[in-house]
Amino acid sequence: MTDFGFTIDARHGLGRAGVIHTPHGDIATPAFIPVGTKASVKAMLPRDVATLGAQAVLANAFHLYLQPGAEIVAAAGGLGAFMGWDGPTFTDSGGFQVMSLGAGFKKTIEMTLDEASPMEDDDATAGGRTRLSRVDEEGVDFQSPLDGSQHRFTPESVMRLQHLLGADIIFAFDELTTLRNSRGYQEASVERTTRWAKRCLDEHCNLGGRPQALFGVVQGAQYEDLRRHACRGLVAARGPAGETFDGYGIGGALEKSLIGVIVGWCAEELPEEAPRHLLGISEPEDMFAAVAAGADTFDCVNPSRVARNAAIYTADGRYNITNARFRSDFGPLEDGCDCATCQSFTRAYVNHLFKAHELLAYTLATVHNERFTVRLVDQMRAHLIDGTFDDFRDDWLAHWQ
Repeated sequence: MTDFGFTIDARHGLGRAGVIHTPHGDIATPAFIPVGTKASVKAMLPRDVATLGAQAVLANAFHLYLQPGAEIVAAAGGLGAFMGWDGPTFTDSGGFQVMSLGAGFKKTIEMTLDEASPMEDDDATAGGRTRLSRVDEEGVDFQSPLDGSQHRFTPESVMRLQHLLGADIIFAFDELTTLRNSRGYQEASVERTTRWAKRCLDEHCNLGGRPQALFGVVQGAQYEDLRRHACRGLVAARGPAGETFDGYGIGGALEKSLIGVIVGWCAEELPEEAPRHLLGISEPEDMFAAVAAGADTFDCVNPSRVARNAAIYTADGRYNITNARFRSDFGPLEDGCDCATCQSFTRAYVNHLFKAHELLAYTLATVHNERFTVRLVDQMRAHLIDGTFDDFRDDWLAHWQ
């Protein structure tokens, strides 16, 4: 359906190493995709994102719709040209933001359940916040978090939006539920997301004219039967001339301990020849589990978000660079790291920058965390290819705290 393809270089159980081919270059998988929510990886220049080894970036269609507007991005020549990035690009559909506006939960997927809170509440909001979105069969009404204005997304309008943004890989509009939703609501939501996906596929095909790949999104929370049913519904979907989805996103509510299990259910159902993108995952143990179960690419804001809070990733775990013990530590953020920060700056200097509230602190910490994450997944790829993935994973995780 598009100028797009996927080849597999090596297999290890459900896991595999491959290459996604896009109009703006190839992505060797498995790969971590840094998030540039508003067409910017926070605190970094696009050229520095490329230097750290990132092969693609993902931006948020919902946020770009609100600011500066898809028409502005299109007039600039599309997302890549607008942000000065010449590699492959992704845009997500806004489904996560719709859930977040509706329920007011944290900015990241809730990966554990608080036993003191209701286990099932289809109308729950966090902290008594006002619900800012409502889902119906046709789409979603929502209130802008920027200025309170009213808007509506439908599967068709989200496809038009993403066509204007012009990313190489785009996602069908889905409804993201939470772990607190009832089984009945999860069932209804999976069926609605499947219907929306078919409408997205039809609209994407009817729009034509852009070499974009469309990924369907698998929902179903923690229920094996719903996940498998969702996969089968997406695989069976056909466009006006028999077109199918180019790939699949695995999203939705899940607990951390079940990431590998859920990805595995989906990998068993989805076409072998199609790439699988796991939405919103970047912690090392989660990526190892997902790669072993068949995920090909990941995106997450976490490496840059925690960096801005002074958290530094290392192979031995995470630490806070503002701790007093680093005030006169003239070693790199991580011994042996090849990132630009570790090659030129010390823990003492980055500690000083954070203490002095200098914005450069965010850049230096983000460069390290993003490079750490990209490099780790690149290493997973190498070990998949040479057949030593299990040993690498076990040894690496034995040191991670």
